[in-house]
Amino acid sequence: MNGEPRCAVYPSLREELVLVTGGASGIGAALVEAFAAEGSRVAFLDIDRSNGERLAGDLATRYLHAPAFLACDLTDIAALRAAIAEVEARFATIGVLVNNAGNDARHSIEEVTPEYWDRAMAVNLRHQFFVAQAVIPAMRKAGRGSIINLSSISWIIPSTGMPVYIAAKAAVVGLTRTLAHELGGDNIRVNCVLPGAILTERQKQLWFTDAYREEILRNQALKRMISPAEVARLVLFLAAEDSGAITGQSCVIDGGWV
Repeated sequence: MNGEPRCAVYPSLREELVLVTGGASGIGAALVEAFAAEGSRVAFLDIDRSNGERLAGDLATRYLHAPAFLACDLTDIAALRAAIAEVEARFATIGVLVNNAGNDARHSIEEVTPEYWDRAMAVNLRHQFFVAQAVIPAMRKAGRGSIINLSSISWIIPSTGMPVYIAAKAAVVGLTRTLAHELGGDNIRVNCVLPGAILTERQKQLWFTDAYREEILRNQALKRMISPAEVARLVLFLAAEDSGAITGQSCVIDGGWV
């Protein structure tokens, strides 16, 4: 009516307990708000305490349930497991997991050391497995669940200037497919979302030059930027019962780049 997009509402997400990793900013923050707007009970983890607390405070009175923020370094597996146990103890069974956290820091082949490789894999890949491992027992007991892993189109294009990040994001797709088959018998669905060039604040601050914008629009079929909120809407669909027969899939949202 007023020019704003008309978006779907998912009744199956109302009262659902959703866990989002890396939820303090960027796509993660859009995910937290999108699920909260559906009436979900949202818990989110992030190492960024300042932005996490700010987001939780901003959303506290706007929706049916105030999102709960837990500060956590996802590369610390013991702390990660403790945070998930706290979420389950405070709320209930996690019905939806969104493995969003990552770090697309640029790096050259020459500067990568074994230590850098391990840190980058811990930030971009390892935690996705261990968060899933932690929530699976309760999902199995409940007889259902939806896990959505965030990858990237960067390994398909392929991008350059961040080889370890791209290797990790390619691995996320393989992890998604095997977990889908491991868990399908328990009615737990596992899918993957591959964003393209999404206009987050981090992108704008670090890499969004006029030349980069021209490259994006030259390669995309859609000649406009894609927002974090649009990624969130795809994730909502994959989390909801509306996608109940979809698992093991890689869903690209990139304006038609690949």
